[in-house]
Amino acid sequence: MLEPVFDPLTFRTTALNLLGEHPPQFTPIPTNQHALQQNGYQLRRFEFDNHEGAMVFGYLLVPDGIKFPAPAVLYHHYHGGQYHLGKDEIFLPRVGGQSSASALTQAGFIVCVIDAYGFGQRLHQGTFNIPQIGLNGEVNLFKHFLWQGKNLFGRMLYDDWLAFQYLVSLPEVDASRVGVTGMSLGGTRATWLSALEERIACVVPIAQMTRYRDFAQSKRYDAHSVYYYLPNALNSGMDMEHLVALSAPRPQLILIGTDDPLSPIEGVRTIRHYAEKVYADANQSDRFKVVEYAGLGHVYTGEMLETMVEWLKVWL
Repeated sequence: MLEPVFDPLTFRTTALNLLGEHPPQFTPIPTNQHALQQNGYQLRRFEFDNHEGAMVFGYLLVPDGIKFPAPAVLYHHYHGGQYHLGKDEIFLPRVGGQSSASALTQAGFIVCVIDAYGFGQRLHQGTFNIPQIGLNGEVNLFKHFLWQGKNLFGRMLYDDWLAFQYLVSLPEVDASRVGVTGMSLGGTRATWLSALEERIACVVPIAQMTRYRDFAQSKRYDAHSVYYYLPNALNSGMDMEHLVALSAPRPQLILIGTDDPLSPIEGVRTIRHYAEKVYADANQSDRFKVVEYAGLGHVYTGEMLETMVEWLKVWL
């Protein structure tokens, strides 16, 4: 078991450096907005320029009949090789359950979700005149950013931060009650964004809690797509337990299957022990929880969805 020697400023600086060159920060102003009435909520489409040569496309889901300003959730879509889905993943029913869109809006949350680079509406965008179709497009983007001293995951996370800036700027949203969640790629984005953005009030990563050193020992490099690999990560002195601890003392719930090959369970337990100590030192042990699902692999079930929503309802 590792005992924490935890310096938030040092680890946050290390995390930022791993993400590559940082562009100027700003609050995006969406264009081409239009709305459709759905069952129980209004679906607003929007897009904004990320000032890096790309347009970002997203949805804002506003439940009917809620009191403003309301709590909100920034939802991060998964990867799964489903490049055509992107943000539309939020509408897929979970195994044995409803969709994330339905569950979150029924619980009274405003929800924002965007397409990451190479997904959804950005699949055919041709950013930087680079073909972005499927895995080849993802690899092309990875190479493009690498030569610029940047990396693909860092650029994805920057767009997520812009989406957060947009979300908290809305008069309908209570900026003090915004949580983040997502599965797989989405879970990684949620953990990293919460670690770096202290205004995020609550974080729930699902089916993604990879400790880099444990994963490297497994030699299953093909299990994660190319976006996941940050230059020098193993030599940085930082690992997933430090990123998780950077969200302390804010509420954090981790949902993971014990047989998920993308997140070796011994690494997950190392992360848990480390973060538990950091939360305990802050006298906030009740704000951190890891739920292991015995025998479950890399999936997002209806039970996980319900547990996530209940956690957000308690803390937001």
